[in-house]
Amino acid sequence: MPKATKKQKDKAADFSKAKLKLGKGKKAPTNVVDTSYKARSIALPTQSIVQSKDSEAPTTRRRLTFDDLIAQLKHYNVGTRKDAILGLRELLDGYPTLIQTQLPSLVSNCTRLIADEDASVRRTLLSFLGWLLPQIPQEDLVPHSPVLLLFTTSAQTHIFPEIRIDAIRFLDLFLEHIPDIVTEGWAQSSGSHGRRVLEGYLGVLNAGTIFGEGGDTGPVQATSVASVVLSASSKLVVLKSLSSFLNCALSTPSASNHAGPSSSTCSIPTWFLSSSFTSSEAFETFDSLLKPTLPARGILPHEKWKEEVDMELNFESFYGDFRRAFAPINEGCSLQELCDIDVAASGQSSDSSARTSFVVHLARTLHPTLVSTFLDCAPAVFSPSGGPPETELQMVQAVGEICRCLYGAILREPPNATKAYSTAIEDLGTILGYFSPYFPFTAGGTALAKRDIKVEQAFQDLNLIYCELTSYLVLAAPHTPGAPPPQNAGSHRRQKAPRASAPAQTLRASRVSEYVVQLLRGETSGPGALARPISLSAYSALLPTIWSLLTSEASGGGEGPVLRVLVEHAMKAGSTSAVKRATIDFLGRLVLLEREAEYVGAWRVGRTEADDRRLEDWLLHLAQTLWELGASSLPTTETILRVLLRLCQRKSPLVRDQVVFALRSRMVPFFIVNHPTKGRLLGPFARLLSAPLRRLVLDVVATLEGQDTDGLESAVNEAVTGTEEESYWASLSVPVVAK
Repeated sequence: MPKATKKQKDKAADFSKAKLKLGKGKKAPTNVVDTSYKARSIALPTQSIVQSKDSEAPTTRRRLTFDDLIAQLKHYNVGTRKDAILGLRELLDGYPTLIQTQLPSLVSNCTRLIADEDASVRRTLLSFLGWLLPQIPQEDLVPHSPVLLLFTTSAQTHIFPEIRIDAIRFLDLFLEHIPDIVTEGWAQSSGSHGRRVLEGYLGVLNAGTIFGEGGDTGPVQATSVASVVLSASSKLVVLKSLSSFLNCALSTPSASNHAGPSSSTCSIPTWFLSSSFTSSEAFETFDSLLKPTLPARGILPHEKWKEEVDMELNFESFYGDFRRAFAPINEGCSLQELCDIDVAASGQSSDSSARTSFVVHLARTLHPTLVSTFLDCAPAVFSPSGGPPETELQMVQAVGEICRCLYGAILREPPNATKAYSTAIEDLGTILGYFSPYFPFTAGGTALAKRDIKVEQAFQDLNLIYCELTSYLVLAAPHTPGAPPPQNAGSHRRQKAPRASAPAQTLRASRVSEYVVQLLRGETSGPGALARPISLSAYSALLPTIWSLLTSEASGGGEGPVLRVLVEHAMKAGSTSAVKRATIDFLGRLVLLEREAEYVGAWRVGRTEADDRRLEDWLLHLAQTLWELGASSLPTTETILRVLLRLCQRKSPLVRDQVVFALRSRMVPFFIVNHPTKGRLLGPFARLLSAPLRRLVLDVVATLEGQDTDGLESAVNEAVTGTEEESYWASLSVPVVAK
């Protein structure tokens, strides 16, 4: 019943008429359209009509201030963020003073975009930082390095692989400007910047980041949570960046010289000689004998005249090196100084041993990646039918650079019988075994026909790397029975080291020797290749190889062509060429080794009469070079004078009476020249503006003992008359002989 009643009421409601009540209007129909609206205030924060700005604030062409651009860096729109970066460059380029005043805000906001998900934003930021960082002094940039590296290392572990690769590109930029900060603590177990960066490299390469694995504990396992197969171009970015990182972290002497040392500011690498001395102190003493102290041009710094003498002025900085020219050889130290040296050396030895152990483990971790990369790229790079692909060629170069950094740091240490050291030698021998079939590396096919200088330089760099890696194995080998045994060897005595495969090592050394001889002679290394003189960087890179070849020849008792070609190249090099000083420096050290008391190496002067005659001709050639240089290159002149002075002081077997007589005759034109029409003229000695260098010349003349039948003393007397050196020359009337 209730349901029926309700239905009746509903039907009646459809036809019922609503009664109007007093004071109320007519109801609107149910299907009426509501046209009412409500107006609210509209916010226009970026409109100049409502925004108050400082009229004197620097703005871009779009009238955006620095604060506006910083705010837009956080915008959700990709184009807005990109335009903000471009606007910052426009603003800072027009108002450079903003870089220093707004640097904290600039760095903290820009670094947040390193891991931006849009590739165009990351590329724009990379270009902007590449323009900005060179304009910031390093001391101002270092306080902001934690923020830069924090966001960069975070991007190295990003889930998207393209962001990880771009993070490597940012690291390359930071390695260029703050390398010490990027590599700080890389070999420590703490969470330092360098360690996080290294772990990021290994994670991207899938080479493993758990350093407790690998080596003796089992195979290395990758720990990347987003393991992907890198493309060739992406892998090249990682390998080249890792090579730069290791180069900065290990600070290898060879690497530092590969950067292109200047003939006026840098010297040759000498680390390979250290293993032939009884102690590191003895090697450092010997290494300092020929290091020049004068600038390339001009005179030494001078003090401004003062009315009162400053008693704390250190005059030894000007003349100390020259006063030590006649100091006794192997001058002793006090007991306290020796104790201090031992304590310092023990601490350094402990740190060096820990770092070497870490480098051994790192090399073992990267070994499979390096080998697989080379094997993948070698067939295409060294194909005789066509030109090498640029990406694969650069990857092979990066593999070689990484091997040189890692194994160079390991094998430059004193040899030992540990399993890790033995493993490093075996791994290096394995890598060289893969390199050997292609050595010497030459371009073929299209690249050879086009004479691509860039490709030829890349192959030459590969050849130099191969030679240096081979020299590491030769230097790490133990003494042969024919070599003289070490005498008075201390804590740095060479220990028995694991021996590599003798036939393979002998074959590699023989092929390397042939290549070195060709390179020194300027001959081509392949059909159609360009023949040109060896550069300074290439010569410096070859020195460890040359020394290892000389040592192996001396140990074997045979006479090889390396020394002959080395002396010929040194004499043919022009006096003003960049490589001239390097040749004098290296050969000077070779001839001085004979009289070094704590030298225990195999190479000696006087092994063959032919070698001695060549070295004597080279000594006579130095007098001619001295005259040709004049005052154009003071470091080279000083190096020549130091070589001659030390040889005369130590009574070297090369300085025979006939050689001394010939040197005295050739030194006369350096002071006085007999011109056929103008008469007697002052020689290059008068053009030397450095007083210490002039005195060093006089010291050399004083040590060349002989009768004045050649007129040398008379020429010196005439050249120094009326100069400040006249009284100094008078005090050297009696020739000084070294003790």
